[in-house]
Amino acid sequence: MNTIKYLFEHVNIPKSKLYPKYKFIDFIKQKNKHTHSISFIFCSDNYLQKINAEFLNHEELTDVITFNYTKKKDLSGDIFISIERVKDNAKNYKVNFKEELARVMIHGVLHLIGYNDKTEKEKKLMRALENEFLKFL
Repeated sequence: MNTIKYLFEHVNIPKSKLYPKYKFIDFIKQKNKHTHSISFIFCSDNYLQKINAEFLNHEELTDVITFNYTKKKDLSGDIFISIERVKDNAKNYKVNFKEELARVMIHGVLHLIGYNDKTEKEKKLMRALENEFLKFL
C-alpha cells in the first residue's frame, strides 16, 4: 500500500512545517523495511494524555505514542504526536519547531521498525538514528 497519512485532531499545522512524506518512505527503505500504512495523528496535550492514560495507564504528558501494527517488514501503525510538547521541546532544546517535529515523527517510525528506548543504551541508539534522519532531510 505504501501510505503515510497526516491527520489532525484539534490542532493546525502549516503545511510548510511538515516534511514531505516521501522523506520518511525513503528513510524506511534504507532500513530494509517497507511502508505499508502509517498515520501521524497530530493532536493536543489533552488528547494525547487521555490516550496515554487509557491505553498505557500513564498519567503524565508525553510528546509521542506509537501503536505498532507492523507485520514482518511491512511497517504499519498510528503515531500520535502532541504539538504542544513538540513546541516546548523545540524551545527547551533550542531548535526550530520543524526540526523537532521531524525528530519526534521519526522517533515514532523507529519504534515501528523495532527500536526501543527503555535503557540508556537504547536511548543513545535511537537518538543517533534520529540524527541520521535529520541529516537525511
